[in-house]
Amino acid sequence: MKFGGTSVQDAEAFARVAAIVAGEQENSPVVVTSAMSKVTDALLNAFDLAKKGEVENAILSLDSHFERHKAVARELTNEAHQRLFQVELDFAEKELGDLLMRVSRRSLPLQMLKDAIVSYGEQLSSRLLAFVCAAKGLNARHADSRRLIVTDDEYGSAAPIRDETEKLIQLELQSLINAGEIPVMGGFIAASRSGETTTLGRGGSDYSAALVGAALKAREIQIWTDVTGVLTCDPRICSEARTLKTLSYEEAAELAYFGAKVLHPKTIQPAVDLQIPVRVCNSHQPQEKGTMILPSSQATSRLVKSIAYKKGITILHITSARMLGAYGFMSAIFQIFERHRTVIDVVTTSEVSVSLTLDNTDSLEAVVKDLQRIGTVDIEPNQAVVCVVGSGLRDTSGVAGQIFTAIADFNISLISHGASSVNMTFVVEENVVKDVIKRLHDEFFK
Repeated sequence: MKFGGTSVQDAEAFARVAAIVAGEQENSPVVVTSAMSKVTDALLNAFDLAKKGEVENAILSLDSHFERHKAVARELTNEAHQRLFQVELDFAEKELGDLLMRVSRRSLPLQMLKDAIVSYGEQLSSRLLAFVCAAKGLNARHADSRRLIVTDDEYGSAAPIRDETEKLIQLELQSLINAGEIPVMGGFIAASRSGETTTLGRGGSDYSAALVGAALKAREIQIWTDVTGVLTCDPRICSEARTLKTLSYEEAAELAYFGAKVLHPKTIQPAVDLQIPVRVCNSHQPQEKGTMILPSSQATSRLVKSIAYKKGITILHITSARMLGAYGFMSAIFQIFERHRTVIDVVTTSEVSVSLTLDNTDSLEAVVKDLQRIGTVDIEPNQAVVCVVGSGLRDTSGVAGQIFTAIADFNISLISHGASSVNMTFVVEENVVKDVIKRLHDEFFK
């Protein structure tokens, strides 16, 4: 059972989570929690302040968030638990002060220090949640994720070493479960083989839950968030968006990758490997069933399941007459992106040009400089990728026509269809993406 930041944002939310866990105690749950909402951002901001040499301001900026944790402890735990948690909090404050000082002095690699600092969000929320659950009469025990999930040294977005992680999880957690205890651990955080704190990348708490679920061969992995399952589109754009009862792994992965905020793309893989169902639930409405993500799609009368989008996209058009009839050209392009560690989303090609999209432009200048050695490069910023997902899109005649007829008065920059049987992807200008989504939702869901 993984609980996101909004599910543990204040005392009321913590109490709700404890009640949800209590309802599942017969099923031997393992609890994974994100940091309290806004705490990760606060820790990242403190890191940035320390980097500028403003250590005192960095430390002071965290005071209100420590107070939020204390307020939850005061309201939901007994005096003994409050004293124990205060010890944890005091230790965290001292450690963070030391780490922020190291950042200002650059005494260790910054990315390593950043992971250590940002990990305190999950360290504190998981310890606090364990105390809250214990105060509610549950046999909860805190488990340190850094002793369970082993990763490489890629700070900021570390990759788990699956076999070692699996053994540790089975060794540490299974004995707690067998003893009738409920392990409570922080998501997102892990440690390298040398014992340095690492993180699994933003949104990695879902990944933590999937790794634990796969290692323990769980019957179900539950992702508890603040929306009821996976919706037909972003409810902030279409108030008529509705919850999907089921999705296939493939459909969910496409939606996650192309901007649906409910699931982290990596979440799916450990579940896929062992065919474990993933349920997306709403911690504010625990009685609702949410969405069940299954190995294969279930028959439905609707061809389109959901519409996702991702803003902040930049298109690069690379044109070169040398492409004509040549081989190795695409390889040369991809090597440039690999060298600059930049991910490509959508690719389309013609005889003499390649167009592709990026959502991370940190290395754009260097990438473009290298690409200009092999062709002319045009840049189109402020674009958005729209992804229409549903089983059998590629195999159903007329669906592409229906999609593009519905949005015929909008300019489409790129179209990618056929790489996956469950999605059709295209690019529009960012300032019209909401209108495009509304139009498509009206077409397929009214």
